[in-house]
Amino acid sequence: MNIKPLSDYILIKPIKEEEKTKSGILLPETADKERPEQGEVIAVGPGKRNPDGKIITMDIKVGQKVLFTKYGPNEIKVNDKEYLIAKQEDILAIIE
Repeated sequence: MNIKPLSDYILIKPIKEEEKTKSGILLPETADKERPEQGEVIAVGPGKRNPDGKIITMDIKVGQKVLFTKYGPNEIKVNDKEYLIAKQEDILAIIE
């Protein structure tokens, strides 16, 4: 299945970091963890339309790593893989 976001939406594959305590103990996957705030852009919509009907191009590109608001994106599951879908305004920064 191929997902193509509409308007100014972005499809993100979350990057889950290994969780360590301050003493160096690794937390298992089953531990209650916060939602990730970083991800890799998988697909980008064409952009939002302005009042004149012209498309405002997206600043985000496929393949970039981004930092986003914790609870802004919506979770979706496709073929047993988890993704996030967010508006461009939910993206806080591009990680270089």
